[in-house]
Amino acid sequence: MSELNLYSRNFFDLDGKVIIVTGGNTGLGQAYAVAFAESGADLFISTHDDNWETTRELIEAKGRKVHFFQIDLTAEGAADAVVKECLDVYGKIDVLVNNAGTIRRAPLLEYKDEDWRAVMDINLNASYYLSHAVAKVMAEQKSGKIINVASMLAFQGGKFVPPYTASKHAVAGITKAFANELGALNIQVNAIAPGYIKTANTAPIREDEVRNKEILDRIPAGHWAEPHELMGAIVFLASRASDYVNGHILAVDGGWLVR
Repeated sequence: MSELNLYSRNFFDLDGKVIIVTGGNTGLGQAYAVAFAESGADLFISTHDDNWETTRELIEAKGRKVHFFQIDLTAEGAADAVVKECLDVYGKIDVLVNNAGTIRRAPLLEYKDEDWRAVMDINLNASYYLSHAVAKVMAEQKSGKIINVASMLAFQGGKFVPPYTASKHAVAGITKAFANELGALNIQVNAIAPGYIKTANTAPIREDEVRNKEILDRIPAGHWAEPHELMGAIVFLASRASDYVNGHILAVDGGWLVR
């Protein structure tokens, strides 16, 4: 068979895969989970609350299974608890998406220490501990994918969000560090870096006419992204199509970084 004939649309199928999505019951996490279900995967969703009925309906409408696990990912032993629960339910873990995160805004000179710790705990520490625990399972399987969620602020400084910026730079760093050591075990570790997306979290910025214009003027695509515009990229990183992509930070930003 020639190399040209090795290509298949099936490279993007996720049939039978088990995917953990942290914070997958709302926002972009929910959109990621539904996109995975559409591609054939079963979902394990960790969440800090029990508001998951809409997400359940969306996933089950695709004919896929979903299991919700309510947990504080910053708590002692949370990573091991997530891994154990997922293995008890599904028996394997094919993909981990470290989506759970938070942001707290304030001018630098007024920033509170407790806000720094809260943001770093969920955005960075929880991602590290869960990735570390899941990597051990994937190493035994000799396969797996870990997808971290970075940001435009993995490349830039931003304003009023010092721990968010620091955490997203660090997410990019641990993505590369994990990739270096896990690649030989057939585990790919990458990150998606969303640009400016229409979500509840960005509503205050979009409602600020001056700031909204500043952002739109810089985006070559000329518009804020709808959540569905990230879904092709996240499915790619979870699928066989990305088997030779490792340690990469994939910006989905409408061209923001190139201007």
